[in-house]
Amino acid sequence: MVFIFDFTDFIDYNDSTMNDEKEYLSQEKYDELKNELEYLRSTGRKKVLTDLEYAKSLGDLSENAEYHEARSKQAELEDRVALLETLLKSASIVSHKNTDIVSMGSIIVVKKKGEKENTQLEIVGTEEADIEKGKLSNKSPLGVVLMGKRKGDVVSYKKPNGEETAYTVMDVH
Repeated sequence: MVFIFDFTDFIDYNDSTMNDEKEYLSQEKYDELKNELEYLRSTGRKKVLTDLEYAKSLGDLSENAEYHEARSKQAELEDRVALLETLLKSASIVSHKNTDIVSMGSIIVVKKKGEKENTQLEIVGTEEADIEKGKLSNKSPLGVVLMGKRKGDVVSYKKPNGEETAYTVMDVH
């Protein structure tokens, strides 16, 4: 299958990972993020603290590049830990359901107006979205208009540049 599309159709302009909205995840993605969080809390933090202690031992902190780099890595790690905690706390696990209505977990085939090739997509939450793997965020412009549609429905929306784009739902699994 050939993917022919404009990436602006798939970008999630409403990143919800830092607010109170539910984040939809497959069980596999949930487990992956939980494992990452456990690793960062244990091994990741220990490594950052070791690097920080070493950098402190080098002397004058105001001109110590190693110290500033270690502090930056510590901040990045703590930001990621906070993000994962929030995400996992608000996660809703979805599994694929056989239905003829586009919903979370649906695998759909769409055809962009004016294109010859169909594109297969899976509707996923923002954290799992990866258009190169055919995983479309439910909060992307295309994902939003596809939700609740059926085979044969035509959806359209305006891109951020004002251009109208249309897709036909060819199949829903």
